Amino acid sequence: MSPIDLQRPTGEREQLSNQEQARLWALLDTLTDPEIPVVTLREMGILRALRRGSDGAVEVVITPTYSGCPAMDQIADDIAATLRDAGVPGRVVTQLAPAWTTDWMSEAARDKLRAYGIAPPRCASRRGGESVIHFAPKSRAAGARLAGADGPSDAEDAVACPQCGSTHTTETSHFGSTACKALYRCLDCLEPFDHFKSI
Repeated sequence: MSPIDLQRPTGEREQLSNQEQARLWALLDTLTDPEIPVVTLREMGILRALRRGSDGAVEVVITPTYSGCPAMDQIADDIAATLRDAGVPGRVVTQLAPAWTTDWMSEAARDKLRAYGIAPPRCASRRGGESVIHFAPKSRAAGARLAGADGPSDAEDAVACPQCGSTHTTETSHFGSTACKALYRCLDCLEPFDHFKSI
């Protein structure tokens, strides 16, 4: 019979020192999202915490942006390689709860997305804290904003073009370059762009 490895509760584990945390954050802050290379994993809110495991190894806690995100394996590999190259014994721990939300994105991430040509998601905490997942527009006609159509009645729901800033935009496909983004087109400058969905 093999011995059972009992992990001490997190509160009883030896904590990382401030110096260790600062060094590790500096290493990990160089890692960017594989699908959006202008934004770091920490800015995206994917990198959640640093802690010491019961065996003394460093644990880097990550939360996927959505279930089945294909970039998570690459993210875990990049983190593991960074720790290994720095001579830090550690591992990546995936934590699913609480679920990731676009509200975890930093303001720097939103600014970088916009500059990169991706319309950033709305922040639910700025809309009274209400966080609602929208799986599809109420109706295609309402979201189309074609010539003669009134478009969405709530101006706050309009997606601003990252190129020219116009809110005269239309969703052309509910899925863009990745499942977490929708494809839009600006009806003023006529440029297509991705919109990172609010989750």
